[in-house]
Amino acid sequence: MKRTARLERNLLLAGLLTALTGAGSAVAQALPKEGSYDFTACLSGVVNAVAFSKTQFGYSYEAMGTARSNPPGGMMDNSTVRCVGMNTSLNGKNTQNTLCETVDRDGDKQLALVLLASDGRITRDVIAGTGKFEGLQMSGSMVPVGTFPTIKPGTFQNCNHQTGSYKMK
Repeated sequence: MKRTARLERNLLLAGLLTALTGAGSAVAQALPKEGSYDFTACLSGVVNAVAFSKTQFGYSYEAMGTARSNPPGGMMDNSTVRCVGMNTSLNGKNTQNTLCETVDRDGDKQLALVLLASDGRITRDVIAGTGKFEGLQMSGSMVPVGTFPTIKPGTFQNCNHQTGSYKMK
């Protein structure tokens, strides 16, 4: 068997296995209508910076990644995340405004706003949802996990541990 054909066959089998195991775990567990959440989202992305000085700078970014809940099967488990945002630092005053879209294995989506609060905490609030997430109320905070090296200039990699509570319709 040619190397290319073998690679294509293995990729197809891996894709089918992922689809089958993902569908089984999504059907096996339904989320309670309300509760707490605990998940870690890891993303990587591209940064567009304005580095005017050490005290005056800003950057926009787009990042994509995945989320896993603790314990498995909870809110946001095996979801895909995409965020766009802008951060600034002007004479020591920092701002962060990020909008994140999340899609789960069923194709249901959440739209969340991530902000830097005046006390320095980072908050996350769901502002819209589709499918089972329609009418979802979800609020909490996030804490960066670790510091990761930059693998390519103009990019970043990070993980955030996020906790809070939710209530579904």
